[in-house]
Amino acid sequence: MAPFRFGVHTSGPPSMATWRDQARRAEALGYSSLSLVDHLDAQLAPLVALTVAAEATTTLHVGTLVLNNDLRNPVVLARELATLGLAAEGRLEVGLGAGWRRSDYAATGIAYDDPAVRVGRLAESVALMRALWHTGTASLDGTHYRVDGATCAPRPALPPRLVVGGGSRRVLSLAATQADTVGVNTPLGTGSVGDDVEQRATLDHYDRCLAWIRQAAGDRFPALELQIAPFAVMVVDQPRAARRAAALLGFRGDHALELPAVLVGTVDDCCERLLERRARWGFSYVVVPAQAMEPFAPVVERLAGA
Repeated sequence: MAPFRFGVHTSGPPSMATWRDQARRAEALGYSSLSLVDHLDAQLAPLVALTVAAEATTTLHVGTLVLNNDLRNPVVLARELATLGLAAEGRLEVGLGAGWRRSDYAATGIAYDDPAVRVGRLAESVALMRALWHTGTASLDGTHYRVDGATCAPRPALPPRLVVGGGSRRVLSLAATQADTVGVNTPLGTGSVGDDVEQRATLDHYDRCLAWIRQAAGDRFPALELQIAPFAVMVVDQPRAARRAAALLGFRGDHALELPAVLVGTVDDCCERLLERRARWGFSYVVVPAQAMEPFAPVVERLAGA
């Protein structure tokens, strides 16, 4: 099984000084990565902010979790990310997604197409960006993009690590064949997280997702890194407080604490559950929200690299 590593995801603090401090603190606590989400509410713009974080640290990976493909042209984005990769000196993880939050589309006036269309665009974008990062040139006569002789220079010596995730068979199959890291998520086809996330984030859902990944990946499955970003993360002092804390975070079922979307308990509990989830599903890359970064640090200290 792959060794554990841990990341933090955030929308970014309100000032650059605080952002630099957060990046340095994540690095000091033993986290492997710091990632920014990509929405059009009050948050730092990802590519500029990640460049600052890369310059402020020496070992911390910086990344996106995840960029909405529909908001940017893939050739232009590949060039921007290549430059960020040069700044990060091999420490860039690029998370790409098909887009899911309706409010981002409403804010930009971009059409919120059917999932099949959005995923089709993502597949073509991934092909273009991988070609540009690995060979420096790309052409594509696709359904969604027609590109003739695009170039990308200069490029980092080490191409960005590609992260693609989702909760549908089509997205996970794409990730299994093209990405370095596959993120397994709760389905978000409704365009919002919603109050029914517990009903969608079932154990059976994760079993199905891993079966899809294995089937699509074939021989490359052992080389894939599997990522999980729980919705609810909280470290508590007493075991009996865990279920109450999970309920406050929106997970109230009898089996809520067993769900990969939930990571609530004492340090010992959290470590035990992560070991169980790695054994069952292969999740070795765990990304927690910024508000959990400090209290979750003892788990990172105990399991990182193990």
